[in-house]
Amino acid sequence: MPKKLISLIALLVTVQFLSSGTTRQARAQAPAAPYPVAAPLDQYLIPEKTSEIELARSAAPASISDGAEVLVLSQQGYTTAVKGSNGFVCLVERSWAKSTDDPEFWNPKVQAPHCLNAPAAKTYLPIVLLKTKLVLAGKSKMEIAQTLKAALDKKELPTLEPNAMCYMMSKQQYLSDDDTHWHPHMMWYVPGDATQSWGANLAGVPTIAGNVPEDRMTIFLIRVGHWSDGTLAPQDTH
Repeated sequence: MPKKLISLIALLVTVQFLSSGTTRQARAQAPAAPYPVAAPLDQYLIPEKTSEIELARSAAPASISDGAEVLVLSQQGYTTAVKGSNGFVCLVERSWAKSTDDPEFWNPKVQAPHCLNAPAAKTYLPIVLLKTKLVLAGKSKMEIAQTLKAALDKKELPTLEPNAMCYMMSKQQYLSDDDTHWHPHMMWYVPGDATQSWGANLAGVPTIAGNVPEDRMTIFLIRVGHWSDGTLAPQDTH
């Protein structure tokens, strides 16, 4: 997720207090987590299936998304609403596709249209589907993280294939409360911590990269200049 990736790029500084009293005071003054628990499931669902199909397809230009398989979320999980013909799979990810340590993991407003190519649909999508299954089963963030770790340790989830990528070019995307629509972009999923392999995050380099340890991957992100409908995107530096 772009907001998460950008935050991973920054150096995380932990302030150590000299006394336990100071630590307790700081904790007492810390703001409450914005989304401490899961919202009722209906807050994450899109009532009209046709609306979710349209939103999912908006992740990529019509030349791709018109031939893609489309998944929609119901109380039973993601199911195929439209069969595809070109190997791509479009869906609207919810907040729990983020890492469990993300403060917006339970944010019901998050709707992130993705259009995955065939390698990503085969090897990245299973992580999202596993998390979704656990969320619908009422599991906590800790339980989700533990189950995901165990599945990765036991190789019950496939290794990311080369060239696994997706389009995220929807003008209607809501990625986080701070970066609602952000920018249209493309993402690549690479196993392990591969941040330096693209020279990402360096001055003058257009590639953003963030290591996601929980998912055991690095996500590389490149902004593009227009939304999936062809309209120009804002060109600020945020």
